[in-house]
Amino acid sequence: MTPETNAWDGAGKRLYLQEVGTRDGFQMESVFIPTEDKIALIDQLSDAGLAKIEATAFVSPQAIPALRDAEIVLREIRRQPGVVYTCLVPNKRGAERAIEARADELNLVISTSETHNIANLRMTREQSFAALSEVITMARQAKVPVNVSLSCAFGCPMEGDVPADVVLGWAARFLEQGATGITLCDTTGMAYPSQVRALVADFRQRFPQAGLTLHFHNTRGMGLANVLASIAAGADRFDASLGGLGGCPYAPGASGNVCTEEIVHALQLMGYDTGCDLPLLLLAAARLPGLVGHDVPSQLLKAGQRLDLHAPPADFASWRDRALARDQPQTAVS
Repeated sequence: MTPETNAWDGAGKRLYLQEVGTRDGFQMESVFIPTEDKIALIDQLSDAGLAKIEATAFVSPQAIPALRDAEIVLREIRRQPGVVYTCLVPNKRGAERAIEARADELNLVISTSETHNIANLRMTREQSFAALSEVITMARQAKVPVNVSLSCAFGCPMEGDVPADVVLGWAARFLEQGATGITLCDTTGMAYPSQVRALVADFRQRFPQAGLTLHFHNTRGMGLANVLASIAAGADRFDASLGGLGGCPYAPGASGNVCTEEIVHALQLMGYDTGCDLPLLLLAAARLPGLVGHDVPSQLLKAGQRLDLHAPPADFASWRDRALARDQPQTAVS
């Protein structure tokens, strides 16, 4: 088994945060965010120390009109050295578009649940595997790395638990095809810490050389706990969404992905090195309500950082003086 770490004491351990709000978050919004605003936000995030940014998705404009400007976004962002700009692609045509637009990485998606895969992608898992295998072959020829996101790795809202052997079996098949990384996705927020720790440990033991990312949603309020459980089992890469944007159509009422600035805030307080500039992330998050037209889930954006102190009440001085006066010795009157 992978040696467990003390997730409560970061001791300078390096962790890598990967922003997905500009794809996973924006695709759920009913309004079209202007292209220039997307580019400006990604540029701001590029300066904030994130390891990877999922900039957009090369999908049908009819299916997801919110991301119909994928080529322009990917071509016109300012690329920060060291940041990986990845894009979701569903098929060969999407891969061709992404490669032409100079994506640093392609992110492919398949569900470990047959029911969810058919409901979400209109294909069986084997049909998805065959189609995505062709994408991996194309990407390898173009020398573009491929990451495969395994949806419902911690449970399916229609089938229930997905056996760990099934999840790891799909990971093995894609790694054998040439994928360089795997993301285990808690698509509808069904994961819980002991389950997460066990699956991550099993993955690290079976595929010690493979890149591993964890993708959690905060649907049932266990997002941060699941991140810490992953760290304890040896994980060091996490997807997160600025402002906590996101969601899933198969989890009605669900909140979005774990919130980037909240996760960074917590991990930095615990001594981890996230490489992120938290004030810059908060400035970027503050732009979101104006872009999407509604409030965002981020509690950190509302409350501020732990040591963002506040001035005492306006009448504090008078109450202090009265309190101190009560401690003064009384002078006897003869």
